[in-house]
Amino acid sequence: MSRYNSRRKATNRSEQWEKTFEDRGVKEIVQYATPRFKNPTEEQLNRIRTKDYMWKTGDMFWRIAAREFGDARLWWVIARLNNKPTEALLEAGDTIKIPIEVSTALEVLV
Repeated sequence: MSRYNSRRKATNRSEQWEKTFEDRGVKEIVQYATPRFKNPTEEQLNRIRTKDYMWKTGDMFWRIAAREFGDARLWWVIARLNNKPTEALLEAGDTIKIPIEVSTALEVLV
């Protein structure tokens, strides 16, 4: 399931991007609106079964998502669940939560 399926789209034909369009050989670019995430309640978060994972030097959300979910594109689920938008906010030895059932996490977090 792509997280882009339900996003609003906008077509960009702005003159300020003319060089970019020319470089890409297109006349316009379709852009996706940034989603507004809801803030789940504690009760909703408790629906997500998780396992603990100890962060190691060199870890990346996308690598963990690829290993755990079989899809690196779901890296943001782990980041969102842990309120850590980037790996830079984690240090070796920190414990994060990884959803056991990604479908439940998607229902709660999106």
